[in-house]
Amino acid sequence: MVMLTWITNKLAAQGRGALFFGAFVRCLLTGRIRWNEVFRQIYEQGVRSLLIVTLVSFASGAVLALQGQVMMARFGAKEFIAQLVALSLIRELSPVFTALVFSGKSGAGMAAELGSMSVNSQIQATRTLGVDPMGFLVVPRMLACLVVLPILVVVSELMGIFGGYLVAIHEANIPPVYYINQTVQCIAFVDFFSGFAKVFFFAVIIGWICCYKGFFTSGGSMGVGRYTTAAVALCYVGVIVSNTLLTKIILTFWGN
Repeated sequence: MVMLTWITNKLAAQGRGALFFGAFVRCLLTGRIRWNEVFRQIYEQGVRSLLIVTLVSFASGAVLALQGQVMMARFGAKEFIAQLVALSLIRELSPVFTALVFSGKSGAGMAAELGSMSVNSQIQATRTLGVDPMGFLVVPRMLACLVVLPILVVVSELMGIFGGYLVAIHEANIPPVYYINQTVQCIAFVDFFSGFAKVFFFAVIIGWICCYKGFFTSGGSMGVGRYTTAAVALCYVGVIVSNTLLTKIILTFWGN
């Protein structure tokens, strides 16, 4: 009986989540979007995540170059560090790391903000005033995710390559011009596309989960913390699982 109740609740939650996303799409199709709020959310979400994304990306590129120097020196292939750093970051590491960091910073912020509104009956109050809370609160935040996350990924890739560049020229004694030329020459369109295309799926997943969890938060102040934590955990799982599936699809259709 307990198991049946648990399964029923999970299925109901899945259905409610699908309906929530459908309501978001309907609001988009109406064209009534609060652009001022969208721009405000873009600023808040971008600034909130920029510093930590920059630090994580720079450190990732530097570590890749350090490890690549050690491993490739054994085979006399130290000059390929630039390719290792650039392709690793652009195809996989920057999109995934940035999405995870964004989930923990801006995603958690969205869930907590909407959760606080929910437990304080502010979302219900917007309905009482004749305002659709989906268009008023959710649409601007999800649209901002779709704009901010790709920008952060580009910043992450540049900072990661820069971190690898500094390590390569100072630790591996690779000429700066050679490193830059190798980086530019090794990046093909499919490399950039295979990483960048995933970002929009990640943005939808993060915005959807965090807004949904925040929108339906209950249980007072403790519930806000519980639902926010659950939102971030689900975002991590969603990003990692979807990255695996998308990588397989992209490599199947667009080469390796």
